[in-house]
Amino acid sequence: MERYQRIMAEEVLYAREFTSEDARSAAITVWNIHYNYHRPHSAAAGKPPAARLRESVTNVEPSYT
Repeated sequence: MERYQRIMAEEVLYAREFTSEDARSAAITVWNIHYNYHRPHSAAAGKPPAARLRESVTNVEPSYT
């Protein structure tokens, strides 16, 4: 959990200024999709955490680049 929070702070929260709480919340939502469904993780053999799910996920949105 601590690593997740550190990475989120580095990649989202401190990476830019937000003009509102809504903008910050929206950025966190997009980042969470990226983190869980698109971003490779070394502990998961280079696959995103969602790849370890037994059932397929149907609500995945495109990742930001």
